[in-house]
Amino acid sequence: MMPEPPLERILAQIAQSGPLTVAEYMAEALYHRSGGYYAAGDPLGRLGDFITAPEVSQMFGELVGFWILSTWIADGQKHPLTLIELGPGRGTMMSDMIRAFQSTNIDLNALDIHLVETNSDLRTMQDHALKGLSPTWHDDLSTLPNQPWYLVTNEFLDALPVHQIVWSRGAWRELVVIANKTGNGLAWGVEKTPSPLANHISDHPPNQTVDGLVFEMSPAVESVVTAVAYQVATQGGGALFIDYGEERQGRGSSLQAIRGQKFVDPLIDPGFADLSCHVDFSLVSEAARRHGASVHGPVSQCQFLLEMGIEQRANTLMENASEDQKVKIDEALHRLIGKEEMGTLFKVIALTSPGGITPAGFVRGIG
Repeated sequence: MMPEPPLERILAQIAQSGPLTVAEYMAEALYHRSGGYYAAGDPLGRLGDFITAPEVSQMFGELVGFWILSTWIADGQKHPLTLIELGPGRGTMMSDMIRAFQSTNIDLNALDIHLVETNSDLRTMQDHALKGLSPTWHDDLSTLPNQPWYLVTNEFLDALPVHQIVWSRGAWRELVVIANKTGNGLAWGVEKTPSPLANHISDHPPNQTVDGLVFEMSPAVESVVTAVAYQVATQGGGALFIDYGEERQGRGSSLQAIRGQKFVDPLIDPGFADLSCHVDFSLVSEAARRHGASVHGPVSQCQFLLEMGIEQRANTLMENASEDQKVKIDEALHRLIGKEEMGTLFKVIALTSPGGITPAGFVRGIG
């Protein structure tokens, strides 16, 4: 039996239960096990809908691997090294991290690799990329081992569901997804009653707001950060979050949809486009500190990679490269650290246990 198309399923849900919040809509469009964007298939890479930093160059994952190693060493080299990635894609970054480990004297048998991934097709690709390393897969963080975590994630938080609260008719109300007038598509709407989430909005008093002003909040992001921060604070370890976002999110909708590496309408063809919102790193920092972790950053991806030695790594790769390969290495370097590319659009924040030293990548104030 063929699964129900995502649009029909969402319209039927709206007809039965009423409008969906933006967070509910994102969850249905992205994560529903029957037709959700991340439920199956491979959205990554040059022929997919978007290209992530690990797909741009091996240098990215290698330097993240060295960050993990330096943090593990600073934390006393506790065994095993419980290496965790949230949303590991094809396994490209983890594979490049392992290559970095192999350049040192670390015993790969000391690695205990855990991947949080629900997409069965991507799990197969990850297994192939990490052949012989026997990773353990998890549907969420709740089943991860209770020991020090050395956790990394790239472009994971920005795809978690976000609520949007809009100032309308003298109150903060939830922005919702409804059926359009013809009933065969989706449209935006506003809840009639004020939202209880308004209690979380403190920096925009009513006399300073204008109709249409949008405030975003993500309990899902806060939940993930809280779990990681608590584990790092109580058990040791470290975590590195790399994502698209701002040090402090400006007010307004940041919801976007990408299909075929082009921006599209978020309400058209749910389940067939990637939906994401900018990460508010100030909220990540606040949630982590509330649960006992030391917070470092955020810094730009450019600053982090420069301090981790990406220019030196690029020069090393060029030593034995052909002219064509040198051009590709230089293009990848520019894409990863260029200010008009990923360099400033992406931010990096680290969590460590209290009382430790400032981790690599966050020591100097580079550009």
